[in-house]
Amino acid sequence: MNPASKDIVEILEDESSLGLVFGTNLFVGLEPDQPSDCVTIFDTPGAPPQLTLTQGENYFHPSIQIRVRHTSYVSCWGLINDIKNLLHGMGQETIGDTLYTMIRCSIEPFMLDWDAHGCARFVTTFDIHRR
Repeated sequence: MNPASKDIVEILEDESSLGLVFGTNLFVGLEPDQPSDCVTIFDTPGAPPQLTLTQGENYFHPSIQIRVRHTSYVSCWGLINDIKNLLHGMGQETIGDTLYTMIRCSIEPFMLDWDAHGCARFVTTFDIHRR
């Protein structure tokens, strides 16, 4: 099973309207200095795994945070809301060998800060159920 962030990259890349390409303007775990306009996904603490009576059928509940940085405040807000609308409520998606039964926005997008180069940064968080 991959980190949830790596699987979410595949979903975001597959949605061509977002224009995101891993390693170009879509990153995992570390926001680079460049490009100014980019999306970074971070694995964050989630709920503990759910134990079941059948060995090997545990459900996992990771969480991710998505951070969007952009030179334009309005474009930054628009992109993070497009990402939220794509992911929120998604379920029954298989990525690799992992079934994602639910992806839910747990914190609405909000303005985090302005970075050292004057770019706006917004974040949002998602709870995930997968097995």
